[in-house]
Amino acid sequence: MAPRALDYESLNENVKKVQYAVRGELYLRASELQKEGKKIIFTNVGNPHALGQKPLTFPRQVVALCQAPFLLDDPNVGLFFPADAISKAKHYLAMTIGGLGAYTDSRGMPGVRKEVADFIERRDGYPSDPELIFLTDGASKGVMQILNTIIRGESDGILVPVPQYPLYSAAISLFGGSLVPYFLEETANWGLDVNDLRQSVAQARSKGITVRAMVIINPGNPTGQCLSEANLREILHFCYQENLVLLGDEVYQQNIYQDERPFISARKVLMGMGPPVSKEVQLISFHTVSKGYWGECGQRGGYFEMTNIPPKAVDEIYKVASVSLSPNVPAQIFMGLMVNPPKPGDISYEQFIRESKGILESLRRRARMMTDGFNSCRNVICNFTEGAMYSFPQIRLPPKAIDAAKMAGKVPDVFYCLKLLEATGISTVPGSGFGQKEGVFHLRTTILPAEEDMPEIMDSFKKFNDEFMEQYEGHGGYSRL
Repeated sequence: MAPRALDYESLNENVKKVQYAVRGELYLRASELQKEGKKIIFTNVGNPHALGQKPLTFPRQVVALCQAPFLLDDPNVGLFFPADAISKAKHYLAMTIGGLGAYTDSRGMPGVRKEVADFIERRDGYPSDPELIFLTDGASKGVMQILNTIIRGESDGILVPVPQYPLYSAAISLFGGSLVPYFLEETANWGLDVNDLRQSVAQARSKGITVRAMVIINPGNPTGQCLSEANLREILHFCYQENLVLLGDEVYQQNIYQDERPFISARKVLMGMGPPVSKEVQLISFHTVSKGYWGECGQRGGYFEMTNIPPKAVDEIYKVASVSLSPNVPAQIFMGLMVNPPKPGDISYEQFIRESKGILESLRRRARMMTDGFNSCRNVICNFTEGAMYSFPQIRLPPKAIDAAKMAGKVPDVFYCLKLLEATGISTVPGSGFGQKEGVFHLRTTILPAEEDMPEIMDSFKKFNDEFMEQYEGHGGYSRL
């Protein structure tokens, strides 16, 4: 009998090429151990609420009322919900045609897109057009839609930072394109050198690849660095010279843990550069409700904004968005609330500020605790997490450990992370899932475990790591950067 369409050997080869380490071998093994009764600390994915972060009160109140609008007719509703939450729920329900159970425009509700545009204008100081903003089911869906629009075949290349968030490598594989890596420099706090970009483009072109777009992740995932304004100017000028679309993954813009390099958007820098660069460089910027102090990953709310994209191209992007009919409606309301939160004088303002500030201040402390904890360990070095939600320590694996990994048929950092998981229950992601230089090994962990649990987690890691190094190091030294 001939292979059937959904037998493995008959599947689309691009589907088989997709790899996504965040939910890969380590995660699957952790899930098995959890079923067996072992306590697992899932630090493999930036999922704040799963690690104990409490949801912000005000947006949940508003969405609860939108989900159950009959509550608004109850004469006692004011006993359970503050007046500004009631008013806000009515505000969003008035934008819908039939409430949250009805489709919206495929780009999202016009009223919410206007709120996003107003937020962008306040942030950047330049007007934003709601017609060029699309609401999406999380930022990932937007990234995938834009990559699908750009990639025409395997000879089309996308410049992606290494280490990178594996959404990009997975999506590029799925759509049949070519990933063109540019390496971030760990010894320069994961800095970016434009000369390396030029070299990456030249190498790709020598292989017949047309480089069409460049990805930046700011703040970085998994590396946690924040790009300076000068760096962004260099990048935008490079994109202008090379005629590249810039994809600005800015989902961690609220997650900043130092004061030297505050977040600045690629769009703000682009507009400030003036013509011809500001009129020519094509930019797509992404944001989400999943990160920041919101952490509403399960709601799947996001947006992308298009700059300098011609109307006919926008129409094609709209057409493809229409195939899915509508982004999910509760998430659109979460996005509206994120970009238009309570204001001074509102009943819920003080509580909202207290909750959001408390989360960010705790994340800042946890970033420092984790960095210091890793740097206290034998053969481990870690740059400070300037932003985002992750630490990405380098693990200097001894040659004997590398040999043991090969004997077990494992990539060395996968071998290390599996041993860590089995010994401690800490589920991480090996650096090889994000890309790294040859012979250098890392792991990624979130900084999201509860602050009161962090000392015990870091002590557990240190104990495991010291025993691992004692077992494998001997007198042979270790792999250095």
